[in-house]
Amino acid sequence: MTETEKRKELKSTSSKRSPLKFFILVYALSIPLWVINVIFPIKLPVDNLPVTDIVATFAPMIAASLLLYREEKLLGVKNLLKRTFDYKMITKKVWYVPIILLVPLIYVLTYEIMYFVGLPVPNVWKPPLLTPLLFIALFFAAAGEELGYTGYVTDPMQARYTALTASIIIGLVHGAWHFPSEISIGQSLGLIIWGGVILAVSFRILTVWIYNNTGKSVFAAILFHAVTNTGRSIFPGTRSAFELGDGAIGYGLIAITALIVVFLWGSKTLARFRYARSGA
Repeated sequence: MTETEKRKELKSTSSKRSPLKFFILVYALSIPLWVINVIFPIKLPVDNLPVTDIVATFAPMIAASLLLYREEKLLGVKNLLKRTFDYKMITKKVWYVPIILLVPLIYVLTYEIMYFVGLPVPNVWKPPLLTPLLFIALFFAAAGEELGYTGYVTDPMQARYTALTASIIIGLVHGAWHFPSEISIGQSLGLIIWGGVILAVSFRILTVWIYNNTGKSVFAAILFHAVTNTGRSIFPGTRSAFELGDGAIGYGLIAITALIVVFLWGSKTLARFRYARSGA
């Protein structure tokens, strides 16, 4: 099947889905939570995030479920939720390497650069004993977001645009969705730009890249998301240390990685390696 035929098939199967309705519904579900946070600004012990983020992180999944119920009834919702653990889609197991190790390696490099330039990061790293529990919690939080952003809206967006353009649009929408929380915890304008815009777009490019190369596995996207967030939370000195200098070092490295991925795998699909052997 040619790339054109694949795009036509994808567009046909995703034709009933409306990215615009999804984005609007995600924000509509989140606005009351942002208002509550303004009135009752209670923070979580992890990354100083608003308590309301616990619920808000599931807004994309809820929005996707509501739209799927309207479009495909209960079966569509069940099929979406099943994709949380669709790890059997990952037939090329080598992709577990970037899923699990890519961002942690970026974090290690971030620490080394920060230490070299004299930023006040701790000399000793002691991972919290509750890291496994934190990872489990962040896995399900990631599922709340990725079942919507990857499981529902990515394919119809790719049917309309290139993989890169779809990633940029989803990344910008997702990044802006984080602004209320970032403002609530007192982040600087520079950090909002680096973390809320540059990171959001770069992370979405990497997520779509992984998704497209793992047989469209939502589990792969969720795992990648969970590893990313867990690693940042247990960074030496926690997230506040990682974001020294407005997070320009760590988020800049992730952005550079995304650019490399676009160059090597192509903006059209993010799935055709530039130097693959012909016929492979």
